[in-house]
Amino acid sequence: MDPTGLLDNIIEAATAIDFGRKGFAIRGKAEEGRISYETGISLALSTFRDAQSTIDPHVIILIEYTFINQELQFCVVTDTDSKNSLTEAIQRFDDAFLALEVVEESSAYKSVDKAASRKKDFRIKGFPKDGFHIACAGH
Repeated sequence: MDPTGLLDNIIEAATAIDFGRKGFAIRGKAEEGRISYETGISLALSTFRDAQSTIDPHVIILIEYTFINQELQFCVVTDTDSKNSLTEAIQRFDDAFLALEVVEESSAYKSVDKAASRKKDFRIKGFPKDGFHIACAGH
């Protein structure tokens, strides 16, 4: 599937999940809410799988980034814990996009590798723990 179709699916999934959550809280709408929530979760999971099958890190990150942005938009104003967590996740994915740009220029990545700590806590499978790795580890 093309990235635009994946983005449309992930937005639809996040909307269905949010509608489902709100439906749970309304008397007489619990069944409709449950169905919407389950439909949204199913669509999100299949969209994440489709994104992974592209083997394109830009697409994979873009889909997760879009989903997190949608979740942030649906957050209740008073839910500061969720808002803070989602904002931090978005910042990590912003860093991941920057890290991908560096990797595309292989000579620049070699310079980063030389400058990065050799300690195990700062590396993943021998490579420096950059914004891409940190974002992926969190999601």
